[in-house]
Amino acid sequence: MLDATARSGGTATVPSGAAATELTVPAPTPAPVAAGPAGLAVRCSRVLLSPWSRLSLLVALLAAAGSSVLLFEPHKLLADGWPPQLSGPAAVVLFAVAYGLVTVAFVPRPLLNLAAGALFGSQLGFAAALAGTVIGAGFAFALGRMLGQEALRPLLRGRLLKAADNQFSRHGFRSMLGVRLFPGVPFWAANYAAAVSRMGYVPFLLATALGSIPNVAAYVVAGARAGTPTSPVFLIAVGAIALPALAGAVVAWRKRHHLRRR
Repeated sequence: MLDATARSGGTATVPSGAAATELTVPAPTPAPVAAGPAGLAVRCSRVLLSPWSRLSLLVALLAAAGSSVLLFEPHKLLADGWPPQLSGPAAVVLFAVAYGLVTVAFVPRPLLNLAAGALFGSQLGFAAALAGTVIGAGFAFALGRMLGQEALRPLLRGRLLKAADNQFSRHGFRSMLGVRLFPGVPFWAANYAAAVSRMGYVPFLLATALGSIPNVAAYVVAGARAGTPTSPVFLIAVGAIALPALAGAVVAWRKRHHLRRR
């Protein structure tokens, strides 16, 4: 009949049911999980790699790190029990690595900066403390980004949390630079807040290194000159510690009202 219609110049029609059948593309179906040990391994890997499992791992690691600080007090080891046989560049490098690791475990950085100055003097102590600051910040940022970001980002619903996240995500370098220059936000809190945001890794590290210079230098010099507390250098270092802290408190108070209006 189709040939006769074509020869007569007519138009051939295709039944609508057949057209729908030809144009329908079957949707892909997810591959079933195999039964037995292989299927169990796949299901376990999905659970272990889920965002909440990774966040639980991060919480467990931080809890273990905090407990180890309370038990072993590594900051005293760095300050008082430093191996006397180590000296020179090797001691500085080892101190910087240890500094970075214990800051992830919530050891207060001012104590470590003072210890760096007391152990190595102003110049080498400053190099060790600044390197340790960057190492610790980078390690904490990587942990937070890999284990916590995917689970925590959906929880940023409050106005202040959203405003802080937008500030870090859009103006990462200058926001982190301000946080480091005007101490007030705990070191570990700033690291993990930046990790949950969309801030880039390089701007975070660069802002941390540049913004930490004044504070680290002041503490290291104070630690190096602690034996002469009435010297002008020691008094200037103490002033350099107190003034940024006061300025940071004022800036934080003013920013609080600004964030509430956003």
